[in-house]
Amino acid sequence: MPGRAEGGVPRRLRIFALALAAALLPLSCYAAPSKADVEAQFEKWVQSDLWPEAKANGISEKVFQAAFSGITLNWNLPDLAPPGFPPPKEQKQTQAEFSSPAPYFNEDQLKKLAATGRGFAAQYGSTLKRIEKTYGVPGSIVLAIWGRETGFGAAKIPNSAIEVLATKAFMSTRKEMFRTELVAALHILDGGDVTPANFKGSWAGALGQPQFMPTSYLKYAVDFDGDGHRNIWTSVPDTLASIANYLVKKGWQRNRDWGFEVSIPEAVSCAQEGPDLAKPLSHWASLGIDRISGKGFPSGEMKAEGMMLVPAGRDGPEFIVTPNFYIIKEYNNSDLYALYIGNLADRIAYNGGAFQGRWGDVGKMLRSDVAAMQKALERQGYDVGGSDGLPGYKTRRSIGQWQAKNGMKPTCFPEATMKGKLK
Repeated sequence: MPGRAEGGVPRRLRIFALALAAALLPLSCYAAPSKADVEAQFEKWVQSDLWPEAKANGISEKVFQAAFSGITLNWNLPDLAPPGFPPPKEQKQTQAEFSSPAPYFNEDQLKKLAATGRGFAAQYGSTLKRIEKTYGVPGSIVLAIWGRETGFGAAKIPNSAIEVLATKAFMSTRKEMFRTELVAALHILDGGDVTPANFKGSWAGALGQPQFMPTSYLKYAVDFDGDGHRNIWTSVPDTLASIANYLVKKGWQRNRDWGFEVSIPEAVSCAQEGPDLAKPLSHWASLGIDRISGKGFPSGEMKAEGMMLVPAGRDGPEFIVTPNFYIIKEYNNSDLYALYIGNLADRIAYNGGAFQGRWGDVGKMLRSDVAAMQKALERQGYDVGGSDGLPGYKTRRSIGQWQAKNGMKPTCFPEATMKGKLK
Protein backbone atom coordinates (compact mmCIF):
# COMPACT_ATOMS: atom_id res chain seq x y z
CA MET A 1 0.00 0.00 0.00
CA PRO A 2 1.44 3.37 -0.95
CA GLY A 3 3.03 5.26 1.93
CA ARG A 4 3.34 2.30 4.26
CA ALA A 5 6.73 0.68 4.74
CA GLU A 6 6.90 -2.81 6.11
CA GLY A 7 6.14 -2.70 9.83
CA GLY A 8 6.03 1.13 9.77
CA VAL A 9 2.75 1.86 11.55
CA PRO A 10 3.00 -0.76 14.28
CA ARG A 11 6.52 0.42 15.03
CA ARG A 12 5.51 4.07 15.21
CA LEU A 13 2.66 3.13 17.51
CA ARG A 14 5.00 1.24 19.78
CA ILE A 15 7.43 4.16 19.89
CA PHE A 16 4.57 6.59 20.63
CA ALA A 17 3.23 4.37 23.38
CA LEU A 18 6.65 4.08 25.01
CA ALA A 19 7.18 7.84 24.79
CA LEU A 20 3.77 8.53 26.29
CA ALA A 21 4.41 6.11 29.13
CA ALA A 22 7.77 7.73 29.81
CA ALA A 23 6.18 11.19 29.84
CA LEU A 24 3.47 10.12 32.23
CA LEU A 25 5.73 8.16 34.56
CA PRO A 26 7.05 11.17 36.53
CA LEU A 27 3.48 12.35 37.20
CA SER A 28 2.71 9.16 39.06
CA CYS A 29 5.75 9.74 41.23
CA TYR A 30 4.36 13.03 42.56
CA ALA A 31 1.50 12.45 44.99
CA ALA A 32 -0.97 15.20 45.73
CA PRO A 33 0.22 17.35 48.66
CA SER A 34 -0.83 16.22 52.10
CA LYS A 35 -2.22 18.44 54.81
CA ALA A 36 1.20 18.27 56.46
CA ASP A 37 2.77 19.64 53.26
CA VAL A 38 0.29 22.52 53.21
CA GLU A 39 0.89 23.22 56.91
CA ALA A 40 4.62 23.49 56.15
CA GLN A 41 3.88 25.91 53.32
CA PHE A 42 1.71 27.90 55.71
CA GLU A 43 4.51 28.17 58.28
CA LYS A 44 6.88 29.40 55.60
CA TRP A 45 4.25 31.88 54.32
CA VAL A 46 3.73 33.31 57.81
CA GLN A 47 7.41 34.00 58.38
CA SER A 48 8.69 34.88 54.91
CA ASP A 49 5.63 36.51 53.32
CA LEU A 50 3.28 37.83 55.99
CA TRP A 51 5.84 38.97 58.55
CA PRO A 52 7.62 41.41 56.19
CA GLU A 53 4.26 43.02 55.38
CA ALA A 54 3.29 43.20 59.05
CA LYS A 55 6.67 44.72 59.94
CA ALA A 56 6.28 47.31 57.19
CA ASN A 57 2.88 48.15 58.70
CA GLY A 58 4.40 48.85 62.10
CA ILE A 59 3.61 45.56 63.85
CA SER A 60 6.23 44.64 66.45
CA GLU A 61 7.97 41.29 66.15
CA LYS A 62 7.02 40.46 69.74
CA VAL A 63 3.32 40.93 68.99
CA PHE A 64 3.57 39.06 65.68
CA GLN A 65 5.26 36.02 67.18
CA ALA A 66 2.82 35.97 70.12
CA ALA A 67 -0.12 36.19 67.72
CA PHE A 68 1.04 33.13 65.75
CA SER A 69 2.23 31.04 68.68
CA GLY A 70 0.53 27.66 68.31
CA ILE A 71 -1.50 28.77 65.27
CA THR A 72 -2.17 26.11 62.65
CA LEU A 73 -4.53 25.96 59.70
CA ASN A 74 -8.21 25.42 60.48
CA TRP A 75 -9.31 22.87 57.90
CA ASN A 76 -12.94 22.97 59.03
CA LEU A 77 -13.65 26.44 57.67
CA PRO A 78 -15.79 26.86 54.53
CA ASP A 79 -14.63 28.18 51.15
CA LEU A 80 -11.06 26.90 51.38
CA ALA A 81 -8.78 26.38 48.37
CA PRO A 82 -5.61 24.66 49.70
CA PRO A 83 -2.61 24.94 47.37
CA GLY A 84 -2.13 21.79 45.30
CA PHE A 85 -5.60 20.46 46.09
CA PRO A 86 -8.38 20.29 43.48
CA PRO A 87 -10.14 23.66 43.28
CA PRO A 88 -13.52 23.83 45.02
CA LYS A 89 -16.45 23.12 42.77
CA GLU A 90 -18.22 26.25 41.63
CA GLN A 91 -21.58 26.66 43.31
CA LYS A 92 -24.35 27.20 40.77
CA GLN A 93 -26.24 29.62 42.94
CA THR A 94 -28.57 30.63 40.16
CA GLN A 95 -30.13 27.17 40.18
CA ALA A 96 -31.33 27.42 43.77
CA GLU A 97 -34.69 28.75 44.84
CA PHE A 98 -34.66 32.04 46.67
CA SER A 99 -36.48 31.70 49.96
CA SER A 100 -39.76 33.18 51.08
CA PRO A 101 -39.19 36.04 53.54
CA ALA A 102 -41.65 34.58 56.06
CA PRO A 103 -39.32 32.06 57.81
CA TYR A 104 -36.76 34.82 58.40
CA PHE A 105 -39.15 36.44 60.89
CA ASN A 106 -39.44 33.50 63.25
CA GLU A 107 -42.00 34.65 65.80
CA ASP A 108 -40.79 32.47 68.66
CA GLN A 109 -37.25 33.73 68.22
CA LEU A 110 -38.37 37.35 67.99
CA LYS A 111 -40.50 37.06 71.12
CA LYS A 112 -37.58 35.60 73.09
CA LEU A 113 -35.13 38.21 71.87
CA ALA A 114 -37.59 41.00 72.62
CA ALA A 115 -38.22 39.77 76.18
CA THR A 116 -34.49 39.47 76.83
CA GLY A 117 -33.90 42.84 75.20
CA ARG A 118 -36.42 44.55 77.48
CA GLY A 119 -34.60 43.06 80.45
CA PHE A 120 -31.29 44.44 79.25
CA ALA A 121 -32.93 47.80 78.51
CA ALA A 122 -33.73 48.04 82.20
CA GLN A 123 -30.40 46.62 83.39
CA TYR A 124 -28.30 48.95 81.24
CA GLY A 125 -30.71 51.87 81.25
CA SER A 126 -28.19 54.49 82.38
CA THR A 127 -25.60 53.27 79.86
CA LEU A 128 -28.14 53.36 77.04
CA LYS A 129 -29.21 56.89 77.98
CA ARG A 130 -25.58 58.01 77.76
CA ILE A 131 -25.25 56.29 74.40
CA GLU A 132 -28.41 57.95 73.08
CA LYS A 133 -27.15 61.36 74.27
CA THR A 134 -23.68 60.83 72.81
CA TYR A 135 -24.58 59.22 69.50
CA GLY A 136 -28.27 59.89 68.93
CA VAL A 137 -29.03 56.24 68.21
CA PRO A 138 -32.02 54.78 70.12
CA GLY A 139 -31.03 52.20 72.69
CA SER A 140 -33.62 49.82 71.27
CA ILE A 141 -31.86 49.79 67.89
CA VAL A 142 -28.50 49.11 69.52
CA LEU A 143 -30.00 46.33 71.64
CA ALA A 144 -31.72 44.79 68.61
CA ILE A 145 -28.45 44.56 66.68
CA TRP A 146 -26.67 43.13 69.72
CA GLY A 147 -29.44 40.57 70.12
CA ARG A 148 -29.50 39.58 66.47
CA GLU A 149 -25.74 39.29 66.10
CA THR A 150 -24.79 37.29 69.20
CA GLY A 151 -27.92 36.79 71.31
CA PHE A 152 -26.91 39.67 73.61
CA GLY A 153 -23.46 38.17 74.03
CA ALA A 154 -24.70 34.67 74.86
CA ALA A 155 -23.52 33.10 71.60
CA LYS A 156 -20.33 31.10 71.88
CA ILE A 157 -17.46 32.55 69.89
CA PRO A 158 -14.76 29.90 70.36
CA ASN A 159 -12.53 30.49 67.37
CA SER A 160 -9.11 32.11 67.49
CA ALA A 161 -9.51 35.16 65.25
CA ILE A 162 -5.89 34.91 64.10
CA GLU A 163 -6.31 31.23 63.21
CA VAL A 164 -9.44 31.91 61.17
CA LEU A 165 -8.11 35.00 59.41
CA ALA A 166 -4.69 33.46 58.72
CA THR A 167 -6.26 30.30 57.31
CA LYS A 168 -8.49 32.30 55.01
CA ALA A 169 -5.70 34.70 54.03
CA PHE A 170 -3.51 31.75 53.09
CA MET A 171 -5.94 29.43 51.35
CA SER A 172 -9.48 30.75 50.95
CA THR A 173 -11.32 31.76 47.81
CA ARG A 174 -10.99 35.43 48.93
CA LYS A 175 -7.39 35.56 50.09
CA GLU A 176 -6.70 39.25 49.48
CA MET A 177 -9.71 40.43 51.45
CA PHE A 178 -8.81 38.25 54.42
CA ARG A 179 -5.14 39.26 54.23
CA THR A 180 -6.23 42.87 54.71
CA GLU A 181 -8.37 41.83 57.68
CA LEU A 182 -5.50 39.77 59.13
CA VAL A 183 -3.12 42.72 59.08
CA ALA A 184 -5.85 44.83 60.72
CA ALA A 185 -6.21 42.13 63.40
CA LEU A 186 -2.48 42.34 64.11
CA HIS A 187 -2.86 46.10 64.57
CA ILE A 188 -5.57 45.41 67.17
CA LEU A 189 -3.23 43.11 69.10
CA ASP A 190 -0.39 45.59 68.72
CA GLY A 191 -2.61 48.28 70.25
CA GLY A 192 -3.01 46.22 73.42
CA ASP A 193 -6.82 46.20 73.61
CA VAL A 194 -6.94 42.40 73.79
CA THR A 195 -4.54 39.49 74.27
CA PRO A 196 -4.11 36.73 71.68
CA ALA A 197 -5.79 34.25 74.06
CA ASN A 198 -8.95 36.39 74.26
CA PHE A 199 -8.95 37.46 70.62
CA LYS A 200 -12.00 35.47 69.53
CA GLY A 201 -14.10 35.63 66.39
CA SER A 202 -16.59 33.78 64.25
CA TRP A 203 -15.77 31.27 61.52
CA ALA A 204 -15.84 34.25 59.13
CA GLY A 205 -13.42 36.31 61.21
CA ALA A 206 -15.98 38.70 62.76
CA LEU A 207 -14.96 39.79 66.25
CA GLY A 208 -16.70 39.80 69.59
CA GLN A 209 -20.26 40.64 70.52
CA PRO A 210 -20.97 43.19 67.73
CA GLN A 211 -19.34 40.90 65.12
CA PHE A 212 -17.06 43.57 63.67
CA MET A 213 -14.50 42.60 61.07
CA PRO A 214 -11.05 43.82 62.19
CA THR A 215 -11.04 46.78 59.80
CA SER A 216 -14.40 47.85 61.24
CA TYR A 217 -13.10 47.43 64.78
CA LEU A 218 -10.24 49.84 64.06
CA LYS A 219 -12.67 52.41 62.64
CA TYR A 220 -15.66 52.13 64.96
CA ALA A 221 -14.91 50.36 68.27
CA VAL A 222 -14.89 52.69 71.28
CA ASP A 223 -13.95 52.58 74.96
CA PHE A 224 -17.19 53.56 76.70
CA ASP A 225 -16.55 52.10 80.14
CA GLY A 226 -13.41 54.22 80.60
CA ASP A 227 -10.92 51.43 81.33
CA GLY A 228 -8.58 52.44 78.51
CA HIS A 229 -9.38 49.50 76.25
CA ARG A 230 -11.87 48.99 73.44
CA ASN A 231 -13.29 45.68 74.61
CA ILE A 232 -16.08 44.25 72.46
CA TRP A 233 -15.61 40.76 73.90
CA THR A 234 -16.64 41.16 77.55
CA SER A 235 -17.59 44.82 78.08
CA VAL A 236 -21.28 45.51 77.47
CA PRO A 237 -20.86 49.34 77.48
CA ASP A 238 -18.06 49.12 74.90
CA THR A 239 -20.11 46.69 72.80
CA LEU A 240 -23.26 48.83 72.77
CA ALA A 241 -21.46 52.12 72.21
CA SER A 242 -19.37 50.62 69.41
CA ILE A 243 -22.53 49.55 67.59
CA ALA A 244 -23.96 53.05 68.00
CA ASN A 245 -20.74 54.66 66.81
CA TYR A 246 -20.73 52.41 63.75
CA LEU A 247 -24.24 53.55 62.82
CA VAL A 248 -23.43 57.23 63.39
CA LYS A 249 -20.27 57.07 61.30
CA LYS A 250 -22.33 55.48 58.52
CA GLY A 251 -24.80 58.40 58.62
CA TRP A 252 -27.48 57.72 61.25
CA GLN A 253 -29.91 60.65 61.52
CA ARG A 254 -30.65 61.68 65.08
CA ASN A 255 -34.32 61.93 66.17
CA ARG A 256 -35.59 59.88 63.26
CA ASP A 257 -37.33 56.51 63.26
CA TRP A 258 -36.23 53.58 61.08
CA GLY A 259 -39.58 53.27 59.29
CA PHE A 260 -43.26 52.41 59.52
CA GLU A 261 -45.43 49.54 58.35
CA VAL A 262 -48.11 51.02 56.11
CA SER A 263 -51.05 50.21 53.88
CA ILE A 264 -50.60 51.33 50.28
CA PRO A 265 -53.89 51.89 48.38
CA GLU A 266 -54.44 49.77 45.28
CA ALA A 267 -54.45 52.90 43.12
CA VAL A 268 -50.91 53.79 44.22
CA SER A 269 -48.23 52.07 42.18
CA CYS A 270 -45.89 49.77 44.08
CA ALA A 271 -43.20 50.60 41.51
CA GLN A 272 -42.08 53.68 43.44
CA GLU A 273 -39.74 52.08 45.94
CA GLY A 274 -36.05 52.59 46.50
CA PRO A 275 -33.67 55.00 48.24
CA ASP A 276 -33.27 56.95 45.01
CA LEU A 277 -37.00 57.79 44.91
CA ALA A 278 -37.23 59.46 48.32
CA LYS A 279 -40.12 61.87 48.96
CA PRO A 280 -41.27 63.78 52.05
CA LEU A 281 -43.50 61.68 54.25
CA SER A 282 -46.19 64.28 53.65
CA HIS A 283 -46.15 63.27 49.96
CA TRP A 284 -46.70 59.60 50.76
CA ALA A 285 -49.46 60.52 53.20
CA SER A 286 -51.13 62.65 50.53
CA LEU A 287 -51.43 59.52 48.36
CA GLY A 288 -53.51 57.84 51.05
CA ILE A 289 -50.67 55.78 52.48
CA ASP A 290 -51.38 55.29 56.17
CA ARG A 291 -49.63 53.53 59.02
CA ILE A 292 -51.18 50.11 59.44
CA SER A 293 -51.32 50.67 63.21
CA GLY A 294 -53.88 53.44 62.68
CA LYS A 295 -51.55 56.05 64.14
CA GLY A 296 -50.52 59.02 62.07
CA PHE A 297 -46.94 59.62 61.03
CA PRO A 298 -45.04 61.60 63.69
CA SER A 299 -45.39 65.33 63.00
CA GLY A 300 -41.62 65.74 63.14
CA GLU A 301 -41.22 63.29 60.26
CA MET A 302 -43.69 64.82 57.80
CA LYS A 303 -41.23 67.17 56.08
CA ALA A 304 -38.40 64.64 56.16
CA GLU A 305 -37.69 62.14 53.40
CA GLY A 306 -39.03 58.62 53.35
CA MET A 307 -38.95 55.78 50.85
CA MET A 308 -41.43 53.12 49.82
CA LEU A 309 -40.35 49.54 50.52
CA VAL A 310 -42.27 46.47 49.33
CA PRO A 311 -39.91 43.51 49.97
CA ALA A 312 -42.43 40.96 48.62
CA GLY A 313 -44.21 43.32 46.26
CA ARG A 314 -47.96 43.43 46.81
CA ASP A 315 -47.79 40.00 48.45
CA GLY A 316 -46.32 41.01 51.78
CA PRO A 317 -46.02 43.78 54.38
CA GLU A 318 -45.50 47.29 52.99
CA PHE A 319 -43.40 50.07 54.47
CA ILE A 320 -42.34 53.67 54.34
CA VAL A 321 -38.77 53.72 55.63
CA THR A 322 -36.39 56.52 56.52
CA PRO A 323 -32.71 56.89 55.56
CA ASN A 324 -31.89 55.20 58.88
CA PHE A 325 -33.28 51.95 57.46
CA TYR A 326 -30.48 52.00 54.89
CA ILE A 327 -27.94 52.76 57.63
CA ILE A 328 -29.02 49.55 59.38
CA LYS A 329 -28.41 47.82 56.05
CA GLU A 330 -24.78 48.97 56.28
CA TYR A 331 -24.46 46.49 59.14
CA ASN A 332 -25.81 43.68 56.96
CA ASN A 333 -26.80 44.48 53.39
CA SER A 334 -30.24 42.88 53.43
CA ASP A 335 -33.72 44.40 53.44
CA LEU A 336 -34.92 41.54 55.62
CA TYR A 337 -32.12 42.04 58.13
CA ALA A 338 -32.91 45.74 58.47
CA LEU A 339 -36.64 44.99 58.84
CA TYR A 340 -35.83 42.37 61.47
CA ILE A 341 -33.79 44.89 63.46
CA GLY A 342 -36.50 47.53 63.15
CA ASN A 343 -39.22 45.14 64.25
CA LEU A 344 -37.18 43.80 67.16
CA ALA A 345 -36.33 47.34 68.26
CA ASP A 346 -40.03 48.28 68.24
CA ARG A 347 -40.83 45.22 70.32
CA ILE A 348 -38.15 46.19 72.85
CA ALA A 349 -39.11 49.87 72.99
CA TYR A 350 -42.89 49.74 72.63
CA ASN A 351 -43.78 46.10 73.29
CA GLY A 352 -44.81 45.84 69.64
CA GLY A 353 -45.58 42.64 67.79
CA ALA A 354 -45.22 41.04 64.39
CA PHE A 355 -45.80 42.94 61.18
CA GLN A 356 -49.52 42.94 60.47
CA GLY A 357 -49.17 42.37 56.75
CA ARG A 358 -48.87 38.70 55.85
CA TRP A 359 -46.11 37.28 53.70
CA GLY A 360 -47.67 35.59 50.69
CA ASP A 361 -46.74 32.34 49.01
CA VAL A 362 -43.65 33.77 47.31
CA GLY A 363 -40.01 32.85 46.93
CA LYS A 364 -40.41 29.48 45.20
CA MET A 365 -39.01 30.30 41.78
CA LEU A 366 -35.57 29.23 40.64
CA ARG A 367 -32.97 31.95 40.75
CA SER A 368 -32.09 31.04 37.17
CA ASP A 369 -35.66 31.88 36.10
CA VAL A 370 -35.56 35.21 37.93
CA ALA A 371 -32.16 35.95 36.37
CA ALA A 372 -33.65 35.27 32.93
CA MET A 373 -36.44 37.76 33.71
CA GLN A 374 -33.88 40.32 34.80
CA LYS A 375 -31.92 39.90 31.58
CA ALA A 376 -35.11 40.26 29.53
CA LEU A 377 -35.98 43.46 31.39
CA GLU A 378 -32.45 44.78 30.84
CA ARG A 379 -32.81 44.17 27.10
CA GLN A 380 -35.93 46.33 27.22
CA GLY A 381 -34.07 49.15 28.92
CA TYR A 382 -35.00 48.57 32.57
CA ASP A 383 -32.46 48.99 35.36
CA VAL A 384 -32.81 45.84 37.48
CA GLY A 385 -29.59 46.29 39.43
CA GLY A 386 -27.93 43.20 37.95
CA SER A 387 -29.11 39.75 36.89
CA ASP A 388 -28.22 37.75 39.99
CA GLY A 389 -31.57 35.99 40.32
CA LEU A 390 -32.48 37.89 43.49
CA PRO A 391 -35.32 40.44 43.34
CA GLY A 392 -33.91 43.60 44.90
CA TYR A 393 -35.79 46.88 44.85
CA LYS A 394 -34.65 47.78 41.32
CA THR A 395 -35.88 44.44 40.01
CA ARG A 396 -39.15 44.72 41.93
CA ARG A 397 -40.00 48.18 40.64
CA SER A 398 -38.90 47.29 37.09
CA ILE A 399 -41.32 44.36 37.18
CA GLY A 400 -44.06 46.70 38.39
CA GLN A 401 -43.32 49.17 35.61
CA TRP A 402 -43.26 46.40 32.99
CA GLN A 403 -46.52 44.96 34.29
CA ALA A 404 -48.27 48.34 34.12
CA LYS A 405 -46.92 49.02 30.63
CA ASN A 406 -48.29 45.68 29.43
CA GLY A 407 -51.75 46.13 30.88
CA MET A 408 -51.29 43.97 33.96
CA LYS A 409 -51.97 44.78 37.58
CA PRO A 410 -48.57 45.62 39.10
CA THR A 411 -47.46 43.20 41.79
CA CYS A 412 -43.79 44.27 41.82
CA PHE A 413 -42.50 40.75 42.36
CA PRO A 414 -41.44 37.89 40.05
CA GLU A 415 -44.22 35.41 39.32
CA ALA A 416 -44.18 32.10 37.47
CA THR A 417 -46.88 33.37 35.10
CA MET A 418 -44.45 35.98 33.80
CA LYS A 419 -41.96 33.47 32.42
CA GLY A 420 -43.74 32.96 29.12
CA LYS A 421 -44.54 36.64 28.68
CA LEU A 422 -41.28 38.30 29.66
CA LYS A 423 -38.68 37.27 27.07
